[in-house]
Amino acid sequence: MTKKVLVADDSSTMRKIILRSLQAVGVPDAAEAGDGEEAVNMFKAGTYDLVLTDWNMPKKNGLDVIREIRQVNATVPIIMVTTEAEKTRVMEAIQAGVSDYLVKPFTADMLRQKLEKFEG
Repeated sequence: MTKKVLVADDSSTMRKIILRSLQAVGVPDAAEAGDGEEAVNMFKAGTYDLVLTDWNMPKKNGLDVIREIRQVNATVPIIMVTTEAEKTRVMEAIQAGVSDYLVKPFTADMLRQKLEKFEG
């Protein structure tokens, strides 16, 4: 299972939901970032096996986070956590280097399925 996850979302409620879901699927070690800038700084300062990022955040949005992380690490899996309405922008995220996306609202099982893609 994935060892260390960085969760970036400006909603503390959403971060709690994601952290609970991660724990439910056996990922106890997750760090939280409250905005995109914090996420990029934390990523550069630490070692993460996976990044879960929201799209709409202050300071830097999810696309900025993906692009900046890709400059530092080309291979770490990045999953964009997004709402149904943003699906039209998924191509933009793919071009920025996103590995996959998870549509809100999601279940722990949906999260597990995404994580299993990046096992190994």
